[in-house]
Amino acid sequence: MTDKTIMLDPTSEQTPARRQLLPRPENLAGLTVGLLDISKPRGDVFLDQLDKLLRGKGIAVKRYAKPTFTRVAPVDLKQRIAGEVDVVVEGLAD
Repeated sequence: MTDKTIMLDPTSEQTPARRQLLPRPENLAGLTVGLLDISKPRGDVFLDQLDKLLRGKGIAVKRYAKPTFTRVAPVDLKQRIAGEVDVVVEGLAD
């Protein structure tokens, strides 16, 4: 028996794309926050609480949902989100 651990990459990418992170805002004052529900069970529960918290602080919130968690978000949904909000929180759950 060996002590080796094998890690598998589920993306099937041979060479993952390298992207520079965008700068994060210092605070959310005056910004619109997008909440993206990826449609996994109970993701909406987390996002509902976050929505309530953000709105309670006077922060503008827009809600979005993917049709299914099994696929990437449709291009039109991603474009809509990019055009309507300043930052996005993606809700994962199970």
